[in-house]
Amino acid sequence: MQSNDSDDAIDPLRAEVRGWLDEHWDASARKPAHDFGIGWRRLVVDAGWAAPRWPEQWGGRGLSDDDALVVEEEFNRVGAPGCGQDRSHVSANTLLTFGTDTLKHEALFRLIAEEITTCLLYSEPGAGSDLAAVRTRADWNGEHWVIKGHKIWTSGARTAEYGLLLARTDWDRPKHKGLSFFFVPMKQPGIDIKPIHQITGDSHFNEVFLDDVVVPASNLLGELNEGWKVLLVGLAYERLIMGEGIGERKQGSSKDDHNRADLISMARDAGLLKDSVFRRDLAQVLAYRQLNELNVARAKMELGRDKSSPLMSMSKLAMSRILHEEARIMTKMLGAASLLDGEPHEAAADVNYRAANAYMTSIGGGTDQIQRNIIGEQVLGLPREQEADRHIPFRDSRSVTG
Repeated sequence: MQSNDSDDAIDPLRAEVRGWLDEHWDASARKPAHDFGIGWRRLVVDAGWAAPRWPEQWGGRGLSDDDALVVEEEFNRVGAPGCGQDRSHVSANTLLTFGTDTLKHEALFRLIAEEITTCLLYSEPGAGSDLAAVRTRADWNGEHWVIKGHKIWTSGARTAEYGLLLARTDWDRPKHKGLSFFFVPMKQPGIDIKPIHQITGDSHFNEVFLDDVVVPASNLLGELNEGWKVLLVGLAYERLIMGEGIGERKQGSSKDDHNRADLISMARDAGLLKDSVFRRDLAQVLAYRQLNELNVARAKMELGRDKSSPLMSMSKLAMSRILHEEARIMTKMLGAASLLDGEPHEAAADVNYRAANAYMTSIGGGTDQIQRNIIGEQVLGLPREQEADRHIPFRDSRSVTG
């Protein structure tokens, strides 16, 4: 549906969303219109706007994709946050699809209200690109699950209250078949978190050591030993988010139109808009962004609640290439000034940060090489790469025996 400002032509749903926002949100000040006694995000959740595609039972409105886009458009129009989490919240969408009712009642509403935070406990020192080779183990002791292992590259682990964790529950099955997926309480003994210093100066990533960590039976997501299916859905949401360019810059996410304005403004200031070769490169990267927006929209349409889409890999790979190319173009525009850094040289510092931070998208959520494999096999129909240990018990695989 397209926005129409005519009072006679506006559809009822758009009118309802606008009316609610007019009452609750001050668009000029970009803040809630009043002190409602609860946080803004909780207000949005209680109204059903945070995840409008979800069933009403779990805080949504059961809207179609087209209608949900109307809601998102109206929130974006006035700069109000909190909507669209049925496409952007990795943990909440994974929990909705695979969680027990007990767990959903406990955590789902608090997740989309941002009252609790989560992290992703997937990669390990010996299992990064091949997540099916994880060796963190989960053992059932008759009362609860006990987790032992070592995770790495975990964003937000120090503040997270829960972690989505992939662990080995059956060592006698092939590596993809003996995995299970858990929603792990992070604030408990046995969890040791060590930050990793990044080249950007940030420390978003962490190593996480788990020693006899307790997980209730109700916190198993999906079926026992079927965690690979859960992981693929979680990865699809993560790749969708990264494909949209979330977290590109130091100060949070950066919208595509801001990136375009930055590039064109910098080129104008550098006197390069009349340079035909540079103008071609600039037009190319801007066209890539536009094309990726269309592919992200297509991927969203294919993403089901219980399945992933290989189109997410195309979007993520495209955004990785876009970020690297934009950093290259910006470095070229600055010339020798790009060698500078720090507060006195704000433009150079921003470009240098972009250049280093682009590698986060190249690696996080599955490397560029992994995305190419997925696209080759699942989009182009190329033969699958041979895996000698794909069908043997995991305890006999090279991941364990070395």
